[in-house]
Amino acid sequence: MKKRQGQKGFTLIELMIVVAVIGVLSAIAMPQYQKYVAKTEVASVLATITGVKTNVEAHTVEKGAFPETGKETALGVPTMSLGTVEFKPTEGGDGGAIVFTFSSTASASVSTLVSEKNLTLTRTATTGEWGCTSTDIKDEDSLLPKTCKGKTN
Repeated sequence: MKKRQGQKGFTLIELMIVVAVIGVLSAIAMPQYQKYVAKTEVASVLATITGVKTNVEAHTVEKGAFPETGKETALGVPTMSLGTVEFKPTEGGDGGAIVFTFSSTASASVSTLVSEKNLTLTRTATTGEWGCTSTDIKDEDSLLPKTCKGKTN
């Protein structure tokens, strides 16, 4: 007489349920992961260009004017694979902006949520205060740090 063996393995319905659960989880997780990557890229850029403010302040005090475009490497702006930095002085004063423009996704591994968008640190001429803004990253995207203001639509 043969002894009956117990069931081994999974049934087809059990496997289908597992695949469905994994599909639902990945559909929720992928957009959140992409948003997290973009937010990290923005924070990294902000930390890097915030470090340049000290050199810009020193230049502004010594020369009496905000640095001109083309002085970025002379003032210690590091080369970044995420994009480029440009100085934009305001007319007739010691104010200006440090503008970071994210690269396109074709030329660098930049998140599509911030590709070809900007982040700007602006120095007010009269008070010397700094502000952080973006003209094309929206506040409701919640990619900008709380100290920065984005485009409101």
